[in-house]
Amino acid sequence: MDKKITIAIDGYSSTGKSTLAKQLAKKLGYVYVDTGAMYRAIAFFSMQHGYINTDSFDKEALINSLPSIRLQFQFNPDLGFAEMYLNDENVEKQIRTIEVSSFVSKVAEIPEVRTKLVEQQQEMGKNKGIVMDGRDIGTVVFPDAELKIFMTASAQTRAQRRYDELVQKGDTVTFEEVYKNVEERDYIDTHRSNSPLVRADDAVEIDNSNLNREEQFNLVLNLVDEILKKS
Repeated sequence: MDKKITIAIDGYSSTGKSTLAKQLAKKLGYVYVDTGAMYRAIAFFSMQHGYINTDSFDKEALINSLPSIRLQFQFNPDLGFAEMYLNDENVEKQIRTIEVSSFVSKVAEIPEVRTKLVEQQQEMGKNKGIVMDGRDIGTVVFPDAELKIFMTASAQTRAQRRYDELVQKGDTVTFEEVYKNVEERDYIDTHRSNSPLVRADDAVEIDNSNLNREEQFNLVLNLVDEILKKS
């Protein structure tokens, strides 16, 4: 079909937003943008430069450094998806660690960071034909998106998924660490004053605690087909 729409996928951490978004983009021939990777890259930058650690966070230093931060997605044909580049360095692997996860929500709270990234995200999606996932895509980045999905699952389920993923990558973590991180991110994401995580009024909520990837994909693909048929 010639008609293209914007698909906004929001939800809690470790609900599989990126997995679903990649599946949809591949099936529909759309552009996929992982906004979480953008915030993770800035968190990683902050760690590299000593702006943030377990004891302190120099927000002003990060804000002053924002003009020097360049973020790009570069498609990797071997992997089949775009990887995150920070100032021309591939940081895809580094930004997926539990350490970065522990800081990313704090970095994402900063209004200046969100403003910078939202502008980039809106520019990426101006021609539609895009699937974007994050925390505020349907509420702030693309409030007029034709399809909005809000994904949720129990904290226990999400922590187990994230733990299994990290262990598979070879990371040394405990389930308790991961569960605590999930709960902390939930609290920060839903309580920040700037663009908190909330379900858009017109979003379709999907609790995937008991859904496998195929069931979830088919469910959302049917929603896409319905919208495209009406347009």
